[in-house]
Amino acid sequence: MKIETKCLHEGYSPKNTEPRVVPIVQSTTYVYDSTDDVAAVFDDPTKSLIYSRFENPTVMAVEEKIAALEGGIGAMCTSSGQAASLLSILNLCSAGDSFISTATIYGGTVNLFAVTLKKLGIECIFVDADADEQEIEKAFKPNTKAVFGETLANPALKVLDIEKLARVAHKNNVPLIIDNTFPTPILCRPIEHGADIVIHSTTKYMDGHAVQGGGVIVDSGKFDWTNGKFPEFTEPDESYHGTVYTKAYGKAAYIVKARMQLMRDFGCYPAAHSAFLLNLGLETLAVRMKQYCINAKKVAEFLDSSDKVVSVSYPGLKGDKYYDLAQKYLPDGSSGVITFSIKGGRDNAVKFMDSLQLASNVVHVADIRTCVLHPASATHRQLTDEQLEAAGIDGGMIRFSCGLENVDDIIDDIKQALDKI
Repeated sequence: MKIETKCLHEGYSPKNTEPRVVPIVQSTTYVYDSTDDVAAVFDDPTKSLIYSRFENPTVMAVEEKIAALEGGIGAMCTSSGQAASLLSILNLCSAGDSFISTATIYGGTVNLFAVTLKKLGIECIFVDADADEQEIEKAFKPNTKAVFGETLANPALKVLDIEKLARVAHKNNVPLIIDNTFPTPILCRPIEHGADIVIHSTTKYMDGHAVQGGGVIVDSGKFDWTNGKFPEFTEPDESYHGTVYTKAYGKAAYIVKARMQLMRDFGCYPAAHSAFLLNLGLETLAVRMKQYCINAKKVAEFLDSSDKVVSVSYPGLKGDKYYDLAQKYLPDGSSGVITFSIKGGRDNAVKFMDSLQLASNVVHVADIRTCVLHPASATHRQLTDEQLEAAGIDGGMIRFSCGLENVDDIIDDIKQALDKI
């Protein structure tokens, strides 16, 4: 099936007389015929359902759909995008380990990696995503277990050279984890470019309607966990009956281990109703992403022509620093998100945003409705000036997320707000 068809049909195939739409299984509990049946599923949770703390039929249908869209072997949904980022790392790193991340990532993820994981004894080594392979390779240590980056950085909109990072990661026998939230699999499928693990905040474009919070981890099934750097995959897990994940689950070792260890213990699993709402968003994802891109390109061109705008970052614009990389990794569009800087810095940026009438000033992005945010005051507020600079953020920067309104209405709203400064 083509990806538009997968959005509608993957994950759930009703049999004779069954519901056409994915049912909401609003139950925490599953019944077994015998004690032996319960024991068997605790020995191997892939055989049946255990408990809705870490698996549920409605959520599993969505997991299967997203895995198919990204071209992965399996997926695990989480209660937020931050939870997906956290578990993707904890599945590989323990106290005393390190991992590498590009500096241009979402501000909340910077804090998670640089502060919270540091408290757990895990070091994040930040690198410049635009550096050459030799420079990035200098950041590796003997205890480095992964490389992390965002396909399209939030909010700097730098396009990541996925193949470059994949080469460096694989040369050092570690997996590449890619946050693909902004492009979604409609615009980019990182696994096809060498990524091993893909994560999303499903709260954003995948949902699209701002009605549920969630995340997902997708396993490509392609990384060799038996290369000697990951004994937790190749030695018995005493917390789960001595299971050896690579032997018991083969190519699906990573995603099964994440569910059996981390989701079992952290329990950050989405509710069935949240998954149902997410699935409705996924069904229209291909249609929506196309229109987001059309609207954003027209808005970016308008902003680029304004004498009140210092700079515009949108990889779909000719002349953008990342235009060539966008043509390679995002040939069908660069999402609906634009970042631009207003002349006059923070004060004028705030005045512009407060003057908008159609666009909503919200702590959100990638919605069907146009929304706007000032990163330095909100999502990246906890960052130091040095970290803000590394993330490509200044006081005048605005993150503008084009919705699905008529693009002329969006531009008219921007015009009248610019007239106020």
